[in-house]
Amino acid sequence: MVHCSSYCSTQNIEVPDALGYNAGDYYRSGSFMLYSLARPLLFSLSEEHSHELTLALLRKRAGKLWPGTVPAVPKTVMGIEFPNPVGLAAGLDKNGDCIDGLADLGFGFIEVGTVTPRPQSGNPQPRLFRLPEAQALINRMGFNNLGVDYLVAAVKRSRYKGVLGINIGKNKDTPVEDAVQDYLICQQKVHAYASYLVVNVSSPNTPGLRTLQHGAALDELLDTLREAQTRLDQEQRRRVPLVIKIAPDNSEEELQSMAEAFLQHGIDGVCVGNTTLSRDGVQNLKNGGEQGGLSGTPLTPIANRALAVMRNTLNGRIPIIGVGGINSAGDALEKQRQGADLVQIYSGLIYQGPGLIGDIARAWPKSI
Repeated sequence: MVHCSSYCSTQNIEVPDALGYNAGDYYRSGSFMLYSLARPLLFSLSEEHSHELTLALLRKRAGKLWPGTVPAVPKTVMGIEFPNPVGLAAGLDKNGDCIDGLADLGFGFIEVGTVTPRPQSGNPQPRLFRLPEAQALINRMGFNNLGVDYLVAAVKRSRYKGVLGINIGKNKDTPVEDAVQDYLICQQKVHAYASYLVVNVSSPNTPGLRTLQHGAALDELLDTLREAQTRLDQEQRRRVPLVIKIAPDNSEEELQSMAEAFLQHGIDGVCVGNTTLSRDGVQNLKNGGEQGGLSGTPLTPIANRALAVMRNTLNGRIPIIGVGGINSAGDALEKQRQGADLVQIYSGLIYQGPGLIGDIARAWPKSI
């Protein structure tokens, strides 16, 4: 006979005890308390050194020591079954070195990248800035990564069997008019290893990249990648959904035009969105004037506006991943109310810690 306590522990299932409390109720406060002790140490380091330390700990599987469990809230989106709706946004693990360590934290899905065809060092340091008073970050990293071949090797080494998104971009020195070829190279190399593929045309830190969101440039990109997707799906006998990641700064008319293009080309999903160039609410803060993309709490209303426009235009015909300014379960639920089928976190993870994952999953409507 299998004892429920041991079986449920191995299956990551929460079971009420004799008093009616779930394990998550006990561990939630513990996980937030643990991170409240660790955060001052991490924040005492420079932003990029703190980032590198976090990656080093994840590579050592330090997440296995994290208290608590994340409840199962299964949801099928794009034909993929997600164990819970909370994902890691791209940018934390650009090279795929920490996939197993991130999985230990309980994410329903993990997105790695942005990766480019060739390695590149990104923009000069300093290029990452905290704005703790606003629970925000500004970054101008510039797609620093070790290249798509390195990432593929890292994914192949990983033991992770969950949902893995791979986010692709173009090299900085590739002319915008030739950008399609960079995306095509990455798509062909990662297709066999991705649960879904994300086309990043919205980072503000690669010159000219955001122009690919509009008009003939967008049509050419979608045409080329959709054709390649169909061919690769057939050759490898596996369906890999194609998701486009857009900027929240687009006007309502631009968002509507993009949505129509996504429908016309049969895109599988939309990620709304990336960081913002706006400085509303942070102009007078230390580091508030730094160049780059702003994320965290100040992004919330900007991202939610874009999400609502995209939802209204798509009208349920294409699923949406909501990203930007999620610092609490309430923020995630607002994304869901505004039309998000799934959510991703990054800056919220930095400020709130891994306990935020379970907090959102426990609050997520089970029937959605």
